[in-house]
Parts: sequence; structure tokens; C-alpha cells
Amino acid sequence: MSPGFLSPGTQTVEDRRTQPQAGDGDHERFSHYVPKAKLTEAMIEGTPVVALCGKVWVPSRDPQRFPVCPECKEKWESFDAGDDQGDDR
Repeated sequence: MSPGFLSPGTQTVEDRRTQPQAGDGDHERFSHYVPKAKLTEAMIEGTPVVALCGKVWVPSRDPQRFPVCPECKEKWESFDAGDDQGDDR
């Protein structure tokens, strides 16, 4: 077998869910919903996060400076609507 060739039956699979989207730009225009613990970890370690809308990016800016992503907001509100059982929240 020559160097640089894979064995028969092997395949390289690239997981793109955790790679920042190059040129997407939405993360520059919107503030997205992600789990708070994941956001804190990502801000400290510089690791990517996945928002409710599916956007993947490395957070580095103050999210309060941007409007909320409409898709994230819609998904968040749909979670709350199904959880209305009379508890005081």
C-alpha cells in the first residue's frame, strides 16, 4: 500500500456542526440563544457554540448590543408555550 492512500472501506467524515461558519455574518448581526453554561465556557475557552437556530460560532462580543435572532426567539417561545402548566415563573 502506498503512503497517502486509505485502506479499503475507510472514510473520513468531517463534523461541520462545531466549525464556525465562514462568511455567514448572522452572528455579527444578531444575538443568539445558547445554554448559559456553554456560553460562559465558550467565552473563556474560545470554543464554538451552537445556537437554537443552528448557527455555530465562537462568541466574543457583548450579546446585549445586538437584536435577538428571530429564529432563536421563535424556537425559545415555542418551548415556553408547551411548558405552561400553571407554575409561577
